[in-house]
Amino acid sequence: MERTRTNRKRYPAAPSASASAFARRRGTLLADQRGAVAFETLIVYLFIVTSLLLPLADVAAAGFQFISGWAALRGFGQYIQYNPPPNPTDATSWIASLSTTTVSGYAMSNIKVMCGDTNSVCASGNVTAQPKYFTYSTTVTLSPLLLTAVLCPTTCTYTLPYSERFQ
Repeated sequence: MERTRTNRKRYPAAPSASASAFARRRGTLLADQRGAVAFETLIVYLFIVTSLLLPLADVAAAGFQFISGWAALRGFGQYIQYNPPPNPTDATSWIASLSTTTVSGYAMSNIKVMCGDTNSVCASGNVTAQPKYFTYSTTVTLSPLLLTAVLCPTTCTYTLPYSERFQ
């Protein structure tokens, strides 16, 4: 097939090596697309880390702290199951006699011995009422990196209440 004027437009001749080198030197950095993916990967990586992974880490850390708080509450409940108060009407001396009120770094507070279904503290008038149970609580303090407005709308300290039946 002979090269005619119309064929030259469709099938141009291969450029020589010197012409190719000249075209590369002449082109700008914007026209040269080699390495563009490497640069875009950095941008995508920064976006993913700051918008997805760090907030996810905040939620995961908050979840771990809540789980640890609940585990401490449950552990304290198991401890007081084996050390019940000898006299449910005198819980203050029993609370003072407990060897520990801190479990895994979580301090137990607001410890009460309750009697009956009326949600009242045990006294001489209701000491025979059933069921008898303990109520107590602990606090969990969050420290998020990015999601402060979502995880801590008013305060970053949360109180976890717990109750455990003993009779």
